[in-house]
Amino acid sequence: MRYEILLPILIAFFINVLLGPVVIPFLKKLKFGQFVRDDGPESHLKKSGTPTMGGLIILAGIVVTSFFYMKEYEEIVPILFVTLGFGFIGFLDDYLKVVMKRSLGLRAWQKMFGQIIVTAIFAYYLQNNTEIGTAMILPFSGGKLLETGSLFIPILFFIVLGTVNGANFTDGLDGLASSVTVLIAVFFTVVAIGMDSNIEPITCAGVGSLLGFLVYNVYPARVFMGDTGSLALGGFVVSTAYMLRMPLFLAIVACIYLVEVLSVIIQVFSYRMTKKRVFKMAPIHHHFELSGWPETKVVAIFSIITAIMCFIGLLGL
Repeated sequence: MRYEILLPILIAFFINVLLGPVVIPFLKKLKFGQFVRDDGPESHLKKSGTPTMGGLIILAGIVVTSFFYMKEYEEIVPILFVTLGFGFIGFLDDYLKVVMKRSLGLRAWQKMFGQIIVTAIFAYYLQNNTEIGTAMILPFSGGKLLETGSLFIPILFFIVLGTVNGANFTDGLDGLASSVTVLIAVFFTVVAIGMDSNIEPITCAGVGSLLGFLVYNVYPARVFMGDTGSLALGGFVVSTAYMLRMPLFLAIVACIYLVEVLSVIIQVFSYRMTKKRVFKMAPIHHHFELSGWPETKVVAIFSIITAIMCFIGLLGL
């Protein structure tokens, strides 16, 4: 069992470590550089031109590793589909921004439409091709289930879209989204093994892929994941949670995603209603930067919080 757990982690890790020196210069050659907002922290201006769309590296590690296990572990297929589906939407967004020089990428309605399509297919698959049902495990209930019944679909859309966009907002500092998400992936790997759920190959692949990507993504980052990576990671996390009947645990283990989304909502609502801003800048990681925290401190604190919340999540099973 230990060997089976370790192998997909190592495969994905080494795929990404080996791809980095190939893909990063290629992205530089194609001038797939990051655009940095003028109204953001001044320290970010030096990041301009750093290759983005590095999420392709993350996806490669997860997809190639999962390929070796797909036949024996069919349960990983919906997770892989959602990860790739949201990753493709992110890729289109990055491509339009970086290559076609359309600063806003996909229009808001186009991005949302794509996300709704992927979510709808996932919902259909869950209800017609799995035995997961419409119940969710309640945290700190001793394993009791919350039956959602007819509310299952609207709740699913709310949780999936919220998680995916939360992951997207979290990507803004060197190594932040990668560090937070690898801890969440470790949490779900532990749970998947304990539940004998047959999805551990892809959760392990997620862990290995993110660790390999972090080799090039920690401060100072040599490559950014872009929306290609952040949307894919959000899809990976939320689909994994649903395959384990644990979407309610996302409020605990993925609390950083939640806080990032809420900070943007609060900022926008406050400004529209009062013309005043609650935070110096949203998402909230930029608020702490503008308050004087070094980028590395923000990443470290957010990662520590995630690790603590993952331990709490384990206690809640």
